[in-house]
Amino acid sequence: MKVRLNLATKALETHRRFLAGAGLTAAFAGIVFVGLGWHVYSARKVDEERRARAESNRREMSHLEAQRSELDAYFHQKDIATLHDRAAFINTILDARSFNWTLMFMDLERILPGVGAINDEAELKFEHAIEESREFTGVQIQNVHQTNDQKVIQLTAVYSRM
Repeated sequence: MKVRLNLATKALETHRRFLAGAGLTAAFAGIVFVGLGWHVYSARKVDEERRARAESNRREMSHLEAQRSELDAYFHQKDIATLHDRAAFINTILDARSFNWTLMFMDLERILPGVGAINDEAELKFEHAIEESREFTGVQIQNVHQTNDQKVIQLTAVYSRM
């Protein structure tokens, strides 16, 4: 039979619990360190991409500003400025003579909502509605002819929006 006998003046102390606790704490700290390191790496990578985009935008902006200054210098030349003034004058003439077809058809729809069945009475109502409107004046019926189920009325009128 074997018996363990400690003849030392102090009893044998084991530090097993302390070492296990310290090991677990070190492992947890290592995992946290790796996680935080990965986070810092990712944040720097994103920041680097953002800085590269910002620099690219800055370069493009300076290029566009230089191009704009060149164009401003070109358009402020005397002969080009007079050409611009003449084009603006011609545009005002064209705007004054332009015709808004959409507005005319909206007025016509308001005057004649949903003209459906055409007979002699409806034709007279149609003519009367056009003649009584403020937008259409000088109404003259040019031609009236009947096709299968439609009656076609051709007319001329002067349209003016007040």
